Amino acid sequence: MRGDVVVLVEGDRVPADAVLRVASNLSVDESLLTGEAVPVRKSVGDPDPAIRPGGEDLPMVFSGSLIVSGSAIAEVTATGPASEIGRIGSSLAKLETETPHLQRQMRRLVLTFAALGALVSLAVVVLYGLLRGGWLEGVLAGIAVGMSMLPEEFPMVLAVFMAMGAWRISKVRVLTRRASAIETLGAASVLCTDKTGTLTENSMTIVELRLADGGIARIGESALPEAFRELAAAGVMASAPEPFDPMEKAFHALAATALVDGPPLPGAGRTLARSYALTPKLLAMSQAWATGGTGWQIATKGSPEAIADLCKLDAAACALVLTQVNEMAQAGLRVLGVAEAAFHRAALPASQRDFVFRFLGLVGLADPLRASVPEAVALCRSAGIRVIMITGDYPATAQAIAAQAGLMGNRVIDGTELQAMSDPELERAVQNVTIFARIMPEQKLRIVTALKSTGAVVAMTGDGVNDAPSLKAADIGVAMGGRGTDVAREAASIVLLDDDFGSIVTTVRLGRRIYDNL
Repeated sequence: MRGDVVVLVEGDRVPADAVLRVASNLSVDESLLTGEAVPVRKSVGDPDPAIRPGGEDLPMVFSGSLIVSGSAIAEVTATGPASEIGRIGSSLAKLETETPHLQRQMRRLVLTFAALGALVSLAVVVLYGLLRGGWLEGVLAGIAVGMSMLPEEFPMVLAVFMAMGAWRISKVRVLTRRASAIETLGAASVLCTDKTGTLTENSMTIVELRLADGGIARIGESALPEAFRELAAAGVMASAPEPFDPMEKAFHALAATALVDGPPLPGAGRTLARSYALTPKLLAMSQAWATGGTGWQIATKGSPEAIADLCKLDAAACALVLTQVNEMAQAGLRVLGVAEAAFHRAALPASQRDFVFRFLGLVGLADPLRASVPEAVALCRSAGIRVIMITGDYPATAQAIAAQAGLMGNRVIDGTELQAMSDPELERAVQNVTIFARIMPEQKLRIVTALKSTGAVVAMTGDGVNDAPSLKAADIGVAMGGRGTDVAREAASIVLLDDDFGSIVTTVRLGRRIYDNL
């Protein structure tokens, strides 16, 4: 309840919205609420009702998010429906499920037949009575003709075709929760998709290394050049030996594949002696390793600006680093700087600023695109389906992923710009814009509603709690079964059991075939 004090440590799930009273090296994964793949830093401050999930150094933690590093003591400010995740649940309860597209068409067809049957029946009664003089017999004949014209077989046809469609779609690992969704997906004209976990794998991976002299190595294209081994090894040394943070896991994954040969890494001949935590004043963390002799080996990683400051780079070197950082950021990468130092005194200093660091280079991390996405997007376009990305991530990252996926369009609308739009302005914008970034859950709902108001048949994919309202409001909601939350799956009509975006294209193809047969 409000006012309770909770202790949070690495690996905990935050039980309620709370304001931080004490925090040490705290970072939180809020992708459940925002769609951001990268954990965000938290710092102590005053509570503010206007604070929403997403963004660095905010003093609030939110129910359902995950502590990936550090520890904290927080005071509960909201629980249940009053919490951020509770407000999403409340908005779900207010949404009414619309009548499926095919049912509306069938209703119009049945009403047309009924009107036609009534006219014919009336004509039979009148003609029978006038020509033969038997009005009672005319009424009976009219009733018989009217009953014969009613399309009694339509309900049976619908039930059989939908059951067959659900069975066929299950063969491609797609679960149909509502049979009517099959034909609606076949009639879809717009596919709105989340980025994190839907187009991407929702896991951080190191994709690029850059040395201080400007040398570039892209991971996966070839074997890691020898010149980059020191940079990669220092990144591993600057991480926890048993990591929980996704970025530190990425360094260890790189070591397991690219650094298996060569000098020993941390844990082989070295002992972790001390960790220097990241702070709001210095966005870098260092690890001091005892090498078995009289000295210490120090590795640090953090924001490029903080690492450049620790290394005391001159103006020219700082300008070169900034240029490289901008190039990597434009490609949608999360950039970290890495440096190393040797220390030969008996005791370690109190601050990491007391080490004489040598700048090694930059590391670019990304949430990689799923391999099947570009082909699936191209097939959607060829089928006349427009794909729109709606994400809580940063515009530069969203635009880079969109380019890799093959989404067309250069304009990006962020949450601030969308908030200032009226409903008519948004309806005009959604007809041309394909990328929406830094979008909150209620804004996703506005986008889906605007698309529907333009006459589009909207399919929405997603996996997080933040996607649930828009999944339910769309004509057809498609949830990810593997990484998807229970809330998203319950709100959706179709669940992709293998989380493969390409399965949507297969489902659309089968849905259109069923629709054509009907």
